[in-house]
Amino acid sequence: MNRTEAQQRFAEARVAHLATVSPDGRPHVVPCTFAVLGDWVVTAVDGKPKRTKHLQRLVNIGRYPNVSLLVDRYAEDWTRLWWVRADGTAVIEEEGPDREAAIAALAAKYPQYVAEPPTGPAIVVVVDGWRWWAASPSAEP
Repeated sequence: MNRTEAQQRFAEARVAHLATVSPDGRPHVVPCTFAVLGDWVVTAVDGKPKRTKHLQRLVNIGRYPNVSLLVDRYAEDWTRLWWVRADGTAVIEEEGPDREAAIAALAAKYPQYVAEPPTGPAIVVVVDGWRWWAASPSAEP
């Protein structure tokens, strides 16, 4: 898998796992919907039920903006395994054109967001590095 293929597999995935660092230095990982928008990976706080509106991922990004997003494929045939990770710096966008662009990109990928767009802040990750691995050159997407 080369960089172009890795980025394509990442963009086509339906769910990523967002890793942030909590104030006590522990990792915090949550699944999220996302879209790729140029050099950005975007996600947003949507209307799915949450225990609180004071989300740990937002607190973490406010203190330590370095994040990673991971997508992967698992198969019982381990020659088909692969993963792609985007590392970067996150910014929380409460309003404005960057938030609007993020919401539009999410709605273009997920039909659920057309009917019910996210109302919370967007997280915009400016990707500064891509990492990937595949068990074999023939590992299918």
